[in-house]
Amino acid sequence: MRFNSRHNNNQPMTGERDMSRIPGFAYGLVCYAMFLAVFLYLVAFINDVPGMKTVSSGAVGPMGPALAVDLALIALFGIQHSVMARAGFKRWFTAFVPTSVERSSYVLATNIVLILTYHYWQPLAGQIWKIDDPTLATALYALGGLGWLMVLISTFLTHHFDLFGLRQVWLNLLRRSYTPIAFREQYFYRWIRHPMMTGLFIAFWATPDMTASHLLFSLGMTIYVFIGVHFEERGLREELGQPYRDYAARTGRFLPFA
Repeated sequence: MRFNSRHNNNQPMTGERDMSRIPGFAYGLVCYAMFLAVFLYLVAFINDVPGMKTVSSGAVGPMGPALAVDLALIALFGIQHSVMARAGFKRWFTAFVPTSVERSSYVLATNIVLILTYHYWQPLAGQIWKIDDPTLATALYALGGLGWLMVLISTFLTHHFDLFGLRQVWLNLLRRSYTPIAFREQYFYRWIRHPMMTGLFIAFWATPDMTASHLLFSLGMTIYVFIGVHFEERGLREELGQPYRDYAARTGRFLPFA
């Protein structure tokens, strides 16, 4: 039984030209390596690592234009994630590119959107909260770190290399057909349907230094996650029927039994 619609990205990869196998594998590797760098930068971006362009760094300009740019960047991320995840887009896209690189292309597009967000994000004036107590501040940073760790672990629980497209290009390189990964209710997934999103919530909000810029980013991404998960689960219920409804009934969406 599989419950994650991302596994529908690729049908068996038969009939692709031999000439596409090695370039396709190299393309997948580049997209994955780029993802690793972009993900690590996201951690630094959110946590305002000194010496780097972060969510709160830079000169503060007029509120209106800065807010418009930041909201546009959040919307761009949401549109890219939502449109490219739809089955209709995948059918259209794979009419032009090999099916084996569809997932890697999704990862590449996400990388590009996040890089644009890092580069063009505009800081906003204002401090929402700042915790000076070193013990409490350290505890919040540690909690945020656990959130990032939860995200990473969850990707491996659902097959990390399939999620980021490497398995698809590797199987194609070996001339093997793609087979979906069977879903297993293990660890977080026994109680939570979207532990990756739960980890992101923790990572975005557990901070001792919440600036207005950080608040906007965290709030915008949180709203998108709620919207995206709503439509994803609606599609899974339609696609998988009663087995998914039973799974949803005994698990929480982001928190156990909630």
